[in-house]
Amino acid sequence: MSLDTLNVHPLSGYSFIERESQPEEDNSVTARLKRLEEQYGESGIRRSVEAIMLVSVHDFPHVLVLQVANAFYKLPGGYLDPVESDSSGLITRLNEQLGVPFTPSLIHAGKMTEVKGITTPIDGSTKITGGDGTLWISPAGGDWKVEDLLSTWWRPNYDTFFYPYIPAHISQPKECKKLYLVKLPPNKTFAVPVNMKLHAIPVYEFYDNAARYGPQFAGIPYILSK
Repeated sequence: MSLDTLNVHPLSGYSFIERESQPEEDNSVTARLKRLEEQYGESGIRRSVEAIMLVSVHDFPHVLVLQVANAFYKLPGGYLDPVESDSSGLITRLNEQLGVPFTPSLIHAGKMTEVKGITTPIDGSTKITGGDGTLWISPAGGDWKVEDLLSTWWRPNYDTFFYPYIPAHISQPKECKKLYLVKLPPNKTFAVPVNMKLHAIPVYEFYDNAARYGPQFAGIPYILSK
């Protein structure tokens, strides 16, 4: 899949519901960096993956971005377990953050039907099983699909700085973060944690705007223009 042939579907084809809160694992930057140091001592370099998911608003590409607690912005995704591949790990993180978990309450809410003990989504979607046994609701035409690797960022030290290269004097970077293009189906329901907001931000908003969004977001217009 290349950006030249990517179909970007209208935002109007997606629906959004609330799900349980997902508090941040660390309550401060200091705590986050301390945990990074501990994890590096246990399993080496941390691997993380994030998704660039595009939608169309007024025929212009927008990126789906999470805003946490009305504060900072981040792309959907997260840290990988040491044994996870980039692709399967990113799908797992997306389901954990924005997927619709299958629960009996969906039947009572009219989202599922039950015939002879078998539950089926009324919109024709299917259930898929995550690596931990959790059931997630997946659109009938397919769900998110990991496509091109768009950029790779490196955290050289135990601080907040990432670079799109490994500095020459660094032999053991502490984290590698990869940004992947993730293709969306034409229709899908996103379950957004109540402590977050999911925004569709136009690509031009990131251009030359590292002061607000940071350098990784500011680089998105460049990597999408290839």
